[in-house]
Amino acid sequence: MFLITGGRGAVATRLTRLLHQDGLPVRLGSAQPDHLTPPAGVETVRLDLTDPATFPAALAGVTQVFLYASPDRVTDFVDEAHRAGVEHVVLLSSASVLAPDADNDPLAASHLAVERALLGSPLATTILRPGSFASNAGAWAWPIKAGQPVNLPYPGAHSDPIHELDIAEVACAVLTDPRHRGEQLTLTGPESLTFAQQIDQLATVLGHSIAVNHVSREQWKREMAPYIPGHYADALLNWWEAHDGVPVDLTNVVEDVTGHPARPFSTWATDHAADFATP
Repeated sequence: MFLITGGRGAVATRLTRLLHQDGLPVRLGSAQPDHLTPPAGVETVRLDLTDPATFPAALAGVTQVFLYASPDRVTDFVDEAHRAGVEHVVLLSSASVLAPDADNDPLAASHLAVERALLGSPLATTILRPGSFASNAGAWAWPIKAGQPVNLPYPGAHSDPIHELDIAEVACAVLTDPRHRGEQLTLTGPESLTFAQQIDQLATVLGHSIAVNHVSREQWKREMAPYIPGHYADALLNWWEAHDGVPVDLTNVVEDVTGHPARPFSTWATDHAADFATP
């Protein structure tokens, strides 16, 4: 039995479909299982990764886990997974843990805590470290739909946007092919693109121009305050500043594992065009 955590996430939903299509037994976990819409025949379970009381039922009979975990109760989760007989965990972490100052970055540090808990446990662990999710561009949907400029503090900052389906396909491969067990894989998209270049590609797909408003760090923090806590916002801003005009390193891991090149950002934009269309 495969347990997929974070059941409403873009990677988890796609991974669930891939495993189910291969005829494999899948259980989809979420803190709100009533909100899930899995394929017919896929079991759902309440799994709140901050509530250890939900762990035993979710892990019963499970041999492999796809985990996107909060660090808060990860030790409890690891202990329960070991007791339940789990053989292998595939962790969705972040490439941010590879930075020299990762322990001092709140975003990276939370992923590091989960990695360390798993690597220090008896569980076989495979770690996936994607860089920038292409879906981060979804934050621009509201102003684009409203016909307003996208506010960016560093429009020239580079990232390596990766399609969530590529992450899901890599996860499916490492869950089902023992050759990848125990690996630590850094995943990127096929291109290093600035935010401005991503917006230009979105504009091409949508068929209309998208204005960009270059704002200060503080302006952006105020705009994002309802959604992103200040210390996380600072970590993002610092990362963008460090990559302003500086291309990021790319890997061929997606192609090496899946057999096809990583999908370009333009494909993601085409797949998600409806998210940016005016109602």
